[in-house]
Amino acid sequence: MPAKIDPITLEILWRRLISIVDESDAAVARTAFSSLLRDAHDYTCMFTDSRGRELAQGTLATPGQSGAMALGIRQLVQALPPDSLHDGDVFITNDPWALAGHLNDVCVLSPIFHRGRTVAFTACILHHSDIGGRVASDNREVFEEGLFIPLVRLYEAGRLNEGVLAMIRANVRTPDQVNGDIRSQIAANHVCARQIVRMLDEYGLSDLDALADEIIGRSEQSIRAAIARAPAGVYRADGVIEQVAGQPDVRICCAVTIDGSDITVDLSGSSPQVHWGGNVVYNFTYAYVHMAIKSIFDPEIPNNEGIAAPIRLIAPEGTVVNCRHPAAVAARMQIGHFITEVIYRALAPALPARVLAGSGGTPATMQMFYGRYRDGRPFHTVLIRGGGMGAGAASDGAGSFIFPANGANTPVEILESDAPLLIECRELLTGSGGAGRHRGALGRREVFRVPDDEHAPQSPVSLAIQSGRFRLPAEGLFGGQPGALAQFLVNGQPGNPYGITRLEPGDVVTMDAAGGGGYGDPRERDPESIARDRREGKVKS
Repeated sequence: MPAKIDPITLEILWRRLISIVDESDAAVARTAFSSLLRDAHDYTCMFTDSRGRELAQGTLATPGQSGAMALGIRQLVQALPPDSLHDGDVFITNDPWALAGHLNDVCVLSPIFHRGRTVAFTACILHHSDIGGRVASDNREVFEEGLFIPLVRLYEAGRLNEGVLAMIRANVRTPDQVNGDIRSQIAANHVCARQIVRMLDEYGLSDLDALADEIIGRSEQSIRAAIARAPAGVYRADGVIEQVAGQPDVRICCAVTIDGSDITVDLSGSSPQVHWGGNVVYNFTYAYVHMAIKSIFDPEIPNNEGIAAPIRLIAPEGTVVNCRHPAAVAARMQIGHFITEVIYRALAPALPARVLAGSGGTPATMQMFYGRYRDGRPFHTVLIRGGGMGAGAASDGAGSFIFPANGANTPVEILESDAPLLIECRELLTGSGGAGRHRGALGRREVFRVPDDEHAPQSPVSLAIQSGRFRLPAEGLFGGQPGALAQFLVNGQPGNPYGITRLEPGDVVTMDAAGGGGYGDPRERDPESIARDRREGKVKS
């Protein structure tokens, strides 16, 4: 391939690459066993060039996985001796410090061979509903949180290592589901590898490296140009995040420096790592720094290695944003999701039209139910839910979303088919969005009941929650008001959102997701919008 690719050919090849990784995505959606993957899309497919530089990722990628993979996969690839790789190798790991920050995110990594040479790598991370361990936010060490898999070969030259698979199955509650989801990842990698090789043959390419140079270089130029147009300076903000009961709240300190086309995010001064599962590894912190910078400066640019070039992250080791092993990390989103919001708040004075007020879906609410059906069969399912989006300079909050993560709200029917539970109510909460010139979106309520009739499960049903905004609401910007608080009730009484709740037949759980913050002075809201709020039930009449 020539050193410079003409624009038309480059666009054709780029679209081909995206179609390949999206076909891998579709393979997961078609074959995964867990509804967290099929319906909530909590997974990421990607591939790199021969040097491990991220080249493309799937449209449904989640920021926490994709940003962490951009760093982690390159490091894993560079640690693998090239002469040790074989066509048909498949590696597996869920090391939180190597990749996406907690044990549930399991990565399957495969080299792609073409004419006897390693030309690329493909990887798929799935958030497995079940990884064993004590499923709760208030664990003290990672050892409590489930099975820790170092980087090992699951297949060598196409031959399955039965011992690795047996070890995984022996450590989880629902081995058939976990096994099925791992095979879904392998299928996604196989689809990607097959289509990459087909593309290389069709276009007479020996590898992807020259194409990667062009795509990565153009992406870097684009984001650097966007950063350079912003006013230079140092912009600061702090964020306070509620902790488990009886411990001081967590603080994230942020200084964002814009210097020409370079940007530095310095999180020095943030709280020390905590004695529960909210700790965040460096890669996951980077992922949401990456998310903030990209969404503010160049949201349409494709995700690849070039986006990372202008960003420098300072995250002191031993803090909540760069914890040391063996810190508990299962609930890392309860702190990690706020990093994007704090960066928005820091840059609001410089770029007021490009940021959002606080969102009620930061952090996402994750509910894990597990136990046994009446006939003794195990179940283990995860429900991920959003809250009201924060308002922006141009519009009201857009709805009930999982933000800044990119996941879908699981349909009622899917949850009820996955577990012996009934959803009695799912509704938006009137008046829960923060007032402002633009109003924050409404939070929402979900009410679950454990059946007490012939459909009752064996008791108890265990419920673990990862969530937030129970005491500290989503903040407004520029005079906008905060959204309503989240709420967790068991039989009408406040429950413990950090430990494990044991539910008996007939118990009722109410989860209210927080509303989004408003943007601008509420007195500046136009009368037509106020009248529409009343007609649509967004505010109390």
